[in-house]
Amino acid sequence: MPIADYQTIMLPHLRLLADGGEHTLRDLVNNLADEFHLTEAERAALLPSGTQPVINNRVYWAKKYLQEGRLLETIRRGAVRISSRGRQALATAPTRIDTKYLEQFPEFVSFRSIRHEAEPTQPEEAPHATPQEALETAYQRLRGELEAEVLDQVKKASPAFFERLVIQVLVAMGYGGTLSDAGKAVGRSGDGGIDGIIKEDRLGLDVIYVQAKRWENSVGRPEVQKFAGALQGQRARKGILITTSTFTKDAQDFAAVIDSRVVLIDGPTLAALMIDHNVGVTPCGHSISRSSIPTSSVKSRLASDQM
Repeated sequence: MPIADYQTIMLPHLRLLADGGEHTLRDLVNNLADEFHLTEAERAALLPSGTQPVINNRVYWAKKYLQEGRLLETIRRGAVRISSRGRQALATAPTRIDTKYLEQFPEFVSFRSIRHEAEPTQPEEAPHATPQEALETAYQRLRGELEAEVLDQVKKASPAFFERLVIQVLVAMGYGGTLSDAGKAVGRSGDGGIDGIIKEDRLGLDVIYVQAKRWENSVGRPEVQKFAGALQGQRARKGILITTSTFTKDAQDFAAVIDSRVVLIDGPTLAALMIDHNVGVTPCGHSISRSSIPTSSVKSRLASDQM
């Protein structure tokens, strides 16, 4: 069954504390997962960021809101017990405890008023999302919009700009030695479908052959085969094929079984790498944060890079 939202969890959460004993958050998570008959897969399901199981996050926020309503109290770090107000609440046999129910308590109202401007607006498709889930949903939406905008600008850029972009991304990821070294290597070869050769690391212990395709149509198996053949002609073991479009399934399957290690980077992946490594985008402050992504800055930054 779907994992219950944090407001649905509040009443069962408080009932587990009715014995008056101390309960750790870990025990509450396990007990509530049992009560809602969650499968192992549901217990292991993570937030979009991958930082925490969904059930843990929802139990935490249920605990947090009950605590702010003074229905439970923290005894020590990570351990809670029911309060006298919580006992009184259970004595009335409520059918549901949620944020609307908690609004009868002045402490909770004060808490919500302080947090109101800091909390993200709940998306229509997830009205009962925890604050962290709402933030991550907003981040994923903004991130997707930014990736699409970045890729659109890259496709409109000149071939020379795309070549420089490939260099910058690879160097930002730790390949190619210095930007100067990579700039000299990439774009110079043009031999048998190879656009350039870069160092795998700063010491140049191994090399990687690169091909960059600024295409609109999907790159198929024949193009990957040509690149693999060019690698064999150079007795090379590693190659990166980057495109602004996508790769067909046949192309991906072929790259997965050949002896040479060929990494395929499609347009969406390239855009994601640009954002992850701050290439072609202007960050807020010192880095691009999850809560604020400056989509309006992409066009000006990319445009200036093309000049």
